Amino acid sequence: MKKTFIKRTWLIIYNFAIFFTLVGFVSTCNIMLFLNVFSRDTGTVFTEETIHYAAVFTFWNATFLAVIFAAVDRIRRLISVDMPVKKILNATNKITNGDFSVQIKPTKILTSMNEFNPIINDLNKMSKELSGIETLRSDFISNVSHELKTPLSALQNYGRLLEEPDISAEKRTEYAKAIVSTTAKLSELVTNILKLNKLENQNIYPNIKKCCLSEQLCECILAFESELENKNLEIETDIEDEVFVETDTELLSIVWNNLISNAIKFTDNGGKIGISLKASGDEVSVCITDTGCGMTAETGKHIFEKFYQGDTSHATHGNGLGLALVKRVIDILEGEINVESVLNKGTKFTVKFKNSMDKPKNP
Repeated sequence: MKKTFIKRTWLIIYNFAIFFTLVGFVSTCNIMLFLNVFSRDTGTVFTEETIHYAAVFTFWNATFLAVIFAAVDRIRRLISVDMPVKKILNATNKITNGDFSVQIKPTKILTSMNEFNPIINDLNKMSKELSGIETLRSDFISNVSHELKTPLSALQNYGRLLEEPDISAEKRTEYAKAIVSTTAKLSELVTNILKLNKLENQNIYPNIKKCCLSEQLCECILAFESELENKNLEIETDIEDEVFVETDTELLSIVWNNLISNAIKFTDNGGKIGISLKASGDEVSVCITDTGCGMTAETGKHIFEKFYQGDTSHATHGNGLGLALVKRVIDILEGEINVESVLNKGTKFTVKFKNSMDKPKNP
């Protein structure tokens, strides 16, 4: 604010100095010319005729100087005003027509005094932002199309197989179960896309209230009991009792369900999963570990991006939206999430929140 005020003050002084110099120069020239013409032609004799002659001559001289200054001012305006405005209008027209690669070079003439450069800089920033958004939109549409196409193709294939008149009852049941499973995955994909869209567009606002994090984690673990048994996974828990936080329980359940689901998904049969909850001072920490396939450091940099999957072959079921949802929820709830992973050894996710609630006192 202070810097802007100083800049504008110097701009006013600069413009006043130029205006004063020009007016003073023209006025002085006219007075000197008038006196010179008057004294040269008439000496010191003041007559109506000589005064009229000197005045007319001085007037046309002033007119000539005014034309010169008008031409100079027009050239100045053309360079310092019209040209920048024209560049800005051309750029805005291109942006309006969908060309977000536009970048305008700042004006070099009187840069310190030029009020167009801040507009040009902001327009360049806007163009870059729009270009990035357009790229994300295109990638999003491409990824959504790919993720929808795969289950729809599977449904179409199973539907054609069911049309065969001579298939056995066993095969018919198998195909029907495959259709139900594929439909469930398709429904999950659409649900996650809608959730992520609402979260990113701030259409979901956290409903903050007192929550027992210990109970919520235990409930989430119990919901995956059948999956844990099917893969014969050992689960180790170290959950501190009566840890209370102020948060949105519904949003937070998205975090635990996705992290636990991923731990189960990427851990081979007979593996181990660990879940711990610790409260220390004003911070609550939840760790979810597994002995699964792990990931490389490069993969770890991108796992929170939409539709990113470390397994490029798509051999592992998933759509790359789960961790994007987790990250967005954590950001909304003003938490922090970190990941540590070693390829072929396992992964550890750590979620931290501020602990603003004390344990309830026993009566």
